[in-house]
Amino acid sequence: MATGYGFVPGRLSGLLLAVLLVFSGAGCVTNTDSVFTSPPAPEDELERRVALARQYIGERDWENAKRNLAHAVEIDERDAEVHEAFALVYQSTGEKELAEKSFIRAIKLDREFSRARNNYAAFLFGEQRYAEAEAQLEFVVRDSLYGARPLSFVNLGLCRLQLDKFDGAEEAFVRALSMDRTNPIALLELASLRYEAGDYAAANRHYGIYRTLVRPQPARALWLGIRLARAMDDRDSEGSYAMALTNLYPDSTESRNYRRIQRNEQ
Repeated sequence: MATGYGFVPGRLSGLLLAVLLVFSGAGCVTNTDSVFTSPPAPEDELERRVALARQYIGERDWENAKRNLAHAVEIDERDAEVHEAFALVYQSTGEKELAEKSFIRAIKLDREFSRARNNYAAFLFGEQRYAEAEAQLEFVVRDSLYGARPLSFVNLGLCRLQLDKFDGAEEAFVRALSMDRTNPIALLELASLRYEAGDYAAANRHYGIYRTLVRPQPARALWLGIRLARAMDDRDSEGSYAMALTNLYPDSTESRNYRRIQRNEQ
């Protein structure tokens, strides 16, 4: 489940960190128990309850998710996955204190639970507690076996941007792209960072890949494309990006910035 972006106010507006809970497959679960079947082993029943809860989370059925997790806690109150799932339910229903307690409980029970740490970082990011989110993610990215590690590097870079740690953010995005060369967030952020550093060739290289992956581009990306094209004296590209920006996002801050530049040049 589960995440804007130059160094301008609101660069991460509308962007959330990725929450990486993998839900079980959709569909109804049929109960085939009868008087002729033995009760399931506790570990099997625990797994079934957690799988059901995840399914209900995916369907945004919070009450049934809680009901199954309550049964799971009765079976094993020290299961970290149960507490992480509870945290996601509470986070989704706006019960922030309970969500944080559940995330912390899950991590205390299993310090190597990288998915829980990543999801806790997403929670902290949403609360604008960027330094705490960064600390969780720095732990996660050290887990070389974590399947979602590339995305965690992206998340780490986003936290560092919010903390004005631009060199550290760039390092995180570079690491993300070394594992996933087509991650659009890392590509756009690196393009923006390289543009701000005056390295227009590198910025244009990252942006060139980005614009082949994301269509239509958001206003912020088109505004970066315009500024890059101007820096490289590419009037054709500038005109193309400007037309897209003003047509798609006429009331955006980026469109107003472009119109202001045009007026100043007249």
